[in-house]
Amino acid sequence: MGVEGCTKCIKYLLFIFNFIFWLAGGVILGVSLWLRHDPQTSELMGLQLDGEQAPSTFYIGVYILITVGAVMMFVGFLGCYGAIQESQCLLGTFFACLVILFACEVAAGIWGFINKDQVTQEMKVFYDSAFSSATVPALFGVAGKEEKRAKAEGVLKVFHETLQCCGTNKVSQVLLQTNGLCPTKDSILEQITQISCHSRIDELFTTKLYLIGIAALVVAFIMIFEMIFSMILCCGIRNSSVY
Repeated sequence: MGVEGCTKCIKYLLFIFNFIFWLAGGVILGVSLWLRHDPQTSELMGLQLDGEQAPSTFYIGVYILITVGAVMMFVGFLGCYGAIQESQCLLGTFFACLVILFACEVAAGIWGFINKDQVTQEMKVFYDSAFSSATVPALFGVAGKEEKRAKAEGVLKVFHETLQCCGTNKVSQVLLQTNGLCPTKDSILEQITQISCHSRIDELFTTKLYLIGIAALVVAFIMIFEMIFSMILCCGIRNSSVY
């Protein structure tokens, strides 16, 4: 015997919310894959200096998002099917998955909040290291110094071309422009008013972290309603089977 009255309304509301949840999972999966393969971040994360890879803390959060998006799509499908079939077993499994997913999202949010400044700081340190290696004159006759400097200049050029920035302040910009390491601009005014790379790094990762945070809040809001509706529907199915 199927559910009736308000519980039936809850059943279809749960189906709608789960469909939205499934779509949200697909959106998060798509956004996280875009963040992983975005040309700007991919260029910077793929850099190497003195055998060391560029900091990859940002990618940890992206990989968490990819996992969450895939799991959300599975859980959303489970919730839709469980609601239509009025299955207590599927709805109970769905509720348990939601609780685990919600706990993981909270944990990921706490981790992201704690490490939000670390992402940009690590990339700034990496840039500064390349800047130091590229601008300190190599000692004449010392093996490997010129090669190290050339590699550091290559790293700086990737930063400058990718982020359209130059140096960390006016003094460093003049030094880099003298060495031909800053992007060439159409006018002298644009050349001398280029934005510092530290500012560009802040802008790049802060924007993407805000995007991740907004997506997490929307998903958390939907999940709370789904947990409430799934329990109401599960109780309604159990009560209707008694009569």
